[in-house]
Amino acid sequence: MSQERPQDVLHLVEPPEKATDPGARPALPVVFNLSDNNSPADVMDVLSLRPFASGEQPWSRSTRLDHVRPDAPLRPGHARLVRVAHEKGKESVLAEGDGWTLLTNRWKNGAAYLAVSAVSDELAETVLEESVKDATEPPKTDETNVEMGFWHMGSHGPVRTERAISADSWDDIRRNYTAPVADALDAVMNLTREQVSGRLLLLHGPPGTGKTTALRALARAWSEWCQADCILDPEALFGTPSYLMEVAVGDDEDENRRWRLLILEDCDELIRGEAKQSTGQGLSRLLNLTDGMLGQGRDVLVAITTNEDLTMLHPAVVRPGRCLAQVQVGPLTRDEAVTWLEDSGTAPDEIGQDGASLAELVALRKGEKRPEGPDAPATATGFYL
Repeated sequence: MSQERPQDVLHLVEPPEKATDPGARPALPVVFNLSDNNSPADVMDVLSLRPFASGEQPWSRSTRLDHVRPDAPLRPGHARLVRVAHEKGKESVLAEGDGWTLLTNRWKNGAAYLAVSAVSDELAETVLEESVKDATEPPKTDETNVEMGFWHMGSHGPVRTERAISADSWDDIRRNYTAPVADALDAVMNLTREQVSGRLLLLHGPPGTGKTTALRALARAWSEWCQADCILDPEALFGTPSYLMEVAVGDDEDENRRWRLLILEDCDELIRGEAKQSTGQGLSRLLNLTDGMLGQGRDVLVAITTNEDLTMLHPAVVRPGRCLAQVQVGPLTRDEAVTWLEDSGTAPDEIGQDGASLAELVALRKGEKRPEGPDAPATATGFYL
């Protein structure tokens, strides 16, 4: 039986530099552990921490940026380049100057992370301010899209990236929903920040009925008073207290801060009846965010989409007073579906007595045939609506 070769590990021990000031505290030795799994960018991350860890530069400041201009240098003009690495859509730059060290990680999507260590807090602040000055530009938005944030847990902790996404106005897409659903969504779309009661918005129903489309329209309708953020990894959010705290607390120093709408899509496991047993503390933390101690004083709303029937959800999620709204999004009736297709210039010959979902109608408008037979799916596939 063959044994796997132990992973090679390189230990680099850097002796402390002799202090020039007789009264200064001596710098600590620094040990680096590197293996063949480390990339050049990983090495740069470690090297950037050396002067801070040793005590040579005991002050540190960092920031994250979105919408970074492609030509922004993200470092002072007098900086000396030490290392540069390119990998998988990411550029890492290690630079230094007199008494400071700067690490910059820049991604092709326009996001960036900068960390400065320096011999004084004032110097660290000055270097960081100079590095980010005029480095960003506002997202290109118009009446057809809306700015949305996307959260995920990165290698350096929670990361928020902003993008301008397409979002139809509610008036333009209202006909995509059966009458009772459209009426319920009318009330939600027209809410103002003063009218918020309940912190949880629940959209449930079969796939392909337009839940995601409605949330994009909602982000546009509320854009003046509420910032929409999509959580890409809700299981990590509710499984990591530090991640949840950063998302929930936000930027308390922003005097003009808006409400925030956290969008969690397809979170069936988190809110169904047996969620307490299957997700551990996830459900409890969600409830705490919506009306518990964590949510007190925080202008945070949570929107959840699920394919589960309402009766399958945990009773604590749907109890009276917790939900801002509960909307069951179902297919259009046959008459509504026929009218929808006729208005789109499509013959409505394939609509049965049970009506059709939005995904099916979009597929028919594109010329696709509706699936038939006992094994046919309840709704057309290929459309995330």
